[in-house]
Amino acid sequence: MDPATPDAPPEGPPLETIQSAFSVYEIRLEDEQILYYGTPQGAPESAMRELWSVFREAGYDVQLTVRRGEYVLVAEPIDLGIDGIPWTNLLLFAATVLSTLFAGAMWYGIDPIAEPTAMWRAWPFSLAILFVLGVHEMGHYVLSRYHRVDASLPYFLPVPTLIGTMGAVIKMKGQMPDRKALFDIGVAGPLAGLVATVGVTVIGLHLPPVPVPEGATDPDATQIRLGFPPMLELIAAAVNQPLYTGDPTRNVNPVVIGGWVGMFVTFLNLIPVGQLDGGHILRAMAGRLQETIAALVPGVLFGLAVALYYVGGYSGTAVSVWIFWGLFATLLAAAGPAVPVNDDRLDRKRWALGAITFVLGLLCFMPAPVEIIN
Repeated sequence: MDPATPDAPPEGPPLETIQSAFSVYEIRLEDEQILYYGTPQGAPESAMRELWSVFREAGYDVQLTVRRGEYVLVAEPIDLGIDGIPWTNLLLFAATVLSTLFAGAMWYGIDPIAEPTAMWRAWPFSLAILFVLGVHEMGHYVLSRYHRVDASLPYFLPVPTLIGTMGAVIKMKGQMPDRKALFDIGVAGPLAGLVATVGVTVIGLHLPPVPVPEGATDPDATQIRLGFPPMLELIAAAVNQPLYTGDPTRNVNPVVIGGWVGMFVTFLNLIPVGQLDGGHILRAMAGRLQETIAALVPGVLFGLAVALYYVGGYSGTAVSVWIFWGLFATLLAAAGPAVPVNDDRLDRKRWALGAITFVLGLLCFMPAPVEIIN
């Protein structure tokens, strides 16, 4: 690999547009990356803020790093397209379809092991779950493309749980240009997902209840109880559809469980730590104060688990879910939030929308989401 000279730079922004903020003495090529070795003219953070727009206009994402004691600007072409067929995304999606059909079959009173060919009858449940999760992640994806931030298509996560999945995620590369982009990308998922959730819930409430699986009413049988968040109660009241069947032999239609999943996922994602959606939104709204707030969140979640156990009389899953999220939040808070290159204050309209989003998230909260009674 032969280094180029600063007088003859490869493709990228003109060298004279860089030198005022970063004095370049060597340029190298590594695959598709352009490496500029030099010295920042002032504070590195100030140099990055000045150079960010220069490289973005030239079609490059740029980061300032230190390699072997030397400052290096690493410029990489922005690629917002999809390279080839996303086989990993498709295979995970197919696996999640199967895992949600398997889980959904049990909500319909079907034994998926004894009657594997009957699992397809749980398609409304599977569709409801995949729809609310997919819309949530596509909200992030669309706004990432709008702000020219490289993001992958959603990765669905098939896991043998009560709902057959652990959700879906997208992978973002590069840095956030500014607080507006950080906020828009963060808030788009929960808001889009909530719209889908409300639609799924309304449809589910209008569908007929399903029979309780045989043996589930036996006092000695293991029972699963879901907590209903205020938003679910409000939707049921708004459409004048009963959330409780009043018949011990029938359960609410499993499509409603799809709405329940959307609400639970929304609340968890809006926990304001690390690079969760709530962490993105609060970092954009409150700046570096977000890290102080995030440090308190694990204690709140652990405190909730303690209160449920000692005051509420809960145990098992109802308590362990918040212990798990307390530990997870600790790791996320330690990793820190995404930091935008341009850290100017957020405008008032977005700030107000962020506050409304957190209120909607609180309406999705339930102290004991799942309780398993043996």
